[in-house]
Amino acid sequence: MARMLVRGLVGLMGLLGLLLALRFWTSPAVIGGAMDLTAGGAAGLGTLRADMAGFFGGVGLLSLAAALRDDGRWLTPVLLLVGLALSGRVINLVLTGGGAVLYPPMIIEAVLIAISGLGWRVLSERAK
Repeated sequence: MARMLVRGLVGLMGLLGLLLALRFWTSPAVIGGAMDLTAGGAAGLGTLRADMAGFFGGVGLLSLAAALRDDGRWLTPVLLLVGLALSGRVINLVLTGGGAVLYPPMIIEAVLIAISGLGWRVLSERAK
């Protein structure tokens, strides 16, 4: 029962990641603006499309694969990607002096790490 719940949670994380990636690919200025990420010109919009959509798409695909295949090994790169993203945010917080506007994305990344870590632990049991 718990394994199915974790699979569902990891799968939901994967679907949401893919939906967010799709949104960045189709309307980078709109979703970027909603996240307070402004981009000027084609290079800025391209960066939102390539980097943000690539990040969320990769996390989404790997998470969904872990849930569908019932194999936590697919979550190892997810943990690495989101861990690096959170590390970058912490460095940014320290270097810029921070502010409350920087906390929500950090909290989201911490939750993604927690879900991925739980999924990695639970779903890797059978794969060993």
